[in-house]
Amino acid sequence: MASVTARGMTLYILALLNFVFVFITGADFVRFISFRAIYHNITGESQLCQDSVPWSVALRDSSVLKSVVVDLGLLALFTVQHSLLAWAPVKQACQSVLGVLNRAMYCSTTALALQILMHYWQPVTDAPCLWSVRNAPWNTWFPLLCFTLHFLCWSIICSILLIFDYPELLGIKQVYYECLGLGDPLALKSPRAQRLFAHLRHPVCVELAVVLWLLPALPLDRLLLAGSLSAYLALAHSLDTQDCAYLSVQLHSKLRLFSLPQDVTAQNNDNHKQE
Repeated sequence: MASVTARGMTLYILALLNFVFVFITGADFVRFISFRAIYHNITGESQLCQDSVPWSVALRDSSVLKSVVVDLGLLALFTVQHSLLAWAPVKQACQSVLGVLNRAMYCSTTALALQILMHYWQPVTDAPCLWSVRNAPWNTWFPLLCFTLHFLCWSIICSILLIFDYPELLGIKQVYYECLGLGDPLALKSPRAQRLFAHLRHPVCVELAVVLWLLPALPLDRLLLAGSLSAYLALAHSLDTQDCAYLSVQLHSKLRLFSLPQDVTAQNNDNHKQE
């Protein structure tokens, strides 16, 4: 029993360390995606782009080309890590070695890849912006609008992550169930729910697309970032009519809870948990 308890404590500590690392990385990613892009003047950074330089000159500039190559390499690193570890043969191999820590390992390596991308990202400041809002009064109101919508989108993203069982997404629930002898929490879900999770790998595509593209100015490096991540998000899931029908049923069941008596609502909640 002592050895089992020691093993359980070790698993809990590793899962919690993963949670802290992923949480910190998520906060850094919000700063990287939204704060730096909208409030670069507050951070003391230099100008995001040089509109006085024509594209024909900028694309022959060695510093611009070097930054583009570095940024594309960082995006390739993140894409390969995120896709390779989700590939079924690699996932099964990691599962056989790591067991219940497999999901936590996937989240930790994803966070590490994001940290590397954010730390070594090269802003392209010697090329023109694809667009830049500078004329009054839009140079004041449009950044404020961007901030409001970014804040709203990040709030929605956090809410959706909580709805989609945040402890399970980070691998904490797997460790908890293992220590209690309950098995894999995903295996306890209905077949339709398992099918949905297999197809819907990123449930916040629309919100992420908004924060990637809605900016007061769009420099070349941001175009690379937004374009690459948007394409990856669009290709990373494969929802079909069965998944959409299941989501529709779940949505209607949630809406019905507001119009049912309390005792019937409690019974429906129990049925939903079984589902």
